[in-house]
Amino acid sequence: MNKNDSTTDIVVIGAGPSGALASALLQQKGWQVTVLEGQHFPRFSIGESLLPQCMHFLAEAGMDKVIDEHALKCGFQFKNGAAFHHNGVDTAIDFTDKFTQGRGTTYQVKRAPFDKLLADTAAAQGVNIRYGHRVTGFVEHERGVTLSVSASDGDYELETRFVLDASGFGRVLPRLLELEKPSSLPTRTAHFCHIQDGIIDERFDRDKILISVHPQHRDIWYWLIPFSDGTASLGVVGEPTLFDDNLSASENLWKRVKEEPNLAQVLAQARPINEVQTLGGYSADVKSLYGKRFALLGNAGEFLDPVFSSGVTIALKSASLVAPVVDAYLKGENADFETQFALPLKQGVECFKTFVNAWYDTRFQDVIFYPHQGQDIRRMISAILAGYAWDVENPYVVQSERRLNVLAQLCKMEPS
Repeated sequence: MNKNDSTTDIVVIGAGPSGALASALLQQKGWQVTVLEGQHFPRFSIGESLLPQCMHFLAEAGMDKVIDEHALKCGFQFKNGAAFHHNGVDTAIDFTDKFTQGRGTTYQVKRAPFDKLLADTAAAQGVNIRYGHRVTGFVEHERGVTLSVSASDGDYELETRFVLDASGFGRVLPRLLELEKPSSLPTRTAHFCHIQDGIIDERFDRDKILISVHPQHRDIWYWLIPFSDGTASLGVVGEPTLFDDNLSASENLWKRVKEEPNLAQVLAQARPINEVQTLGGYSADVKSLYGKRFALLGNAGEFLDPVFSSGVTIALKSASLVAPVVDAYLKGENADFETQFALPLKQGVECFKTFVNAWYDTRFQDVIFYPHQGQDIRRMISAILAGYAWDVENPYVVQSERRLNVLAQLCKMEPS
């Protein structure tokens, strides 16, 4: 397809993971797919600790093999679980020991090369990706949708039958169509950067993300995501009032790191290698995940919180669910976006949301750090944290709130 063509079957806004997967799946079904990406790849992004469930979604478009091969040749960091620390207590979740069948390992990735690899794979399969093209207008009509697009070499209009918004935090269609609504989650702020980690502590496991909890403020937590080249992603998350407005983002990050003794020791030799960035008010929701001729994927629809690295998993799940529904819609067949896309997607999102809320009110922290947890329960929780939040055979998926409440109460009542 020529860059200057003015019509296409499907437009995908954004070439990140959900956009790359959705476009590849629909291209494979024989549709003409154009991706409009506002930035130029590679580009920096957070969300660097994948969950094993991601690899199953990528496998639907043959992308898992590309990632595995790149990991062997170029060194994506192997990941098999998550480690947790609070006030001298360490524990870990092993994703290979879980309730749900399926892959138990994945990778910790710098998103710049990871996202580009997925986008390049989609392009190699025939997807037309236009970088530096931003959608500025959306007009629906009887024939489909007319998009207004802004590019460095001039603005233009593109006619399409269906639009998928995979724009992430850009949230293009929610803004243009006034679909945004407040998230049910409190506003939080993250300060983060990449570091040359200099870690020599033999206790530190590079095969896991490390999630640390502040010694006094249990609703402040830190991520440390090691990469294979001796660098790492470091961030601190908390409500805005827990940071000092008189300090810079860098000062706020390192001040909080010094307050967590174990993390400060692990990172004693660390130094930043890029500017500390801040992301605030990132939790988001929408009035609807779809309309007559559009659907919202990943963060463009709803973003929860980075604590359990669920963002990319939810994004890929949304792409996996939506592709066959869009295919049916364009063929004039039965396409129920509510029952085939929105409801099943929300099932897993609500499960993750239960655990996010319970993390911040400390119920789930009590569970994670409880030393005498039964193996069966541990394996059910491991499956969810590995991304298998749509497995309805798992009791902690279908009755998350009730079961987690009971479990948290038992952990508090029983002697440790």
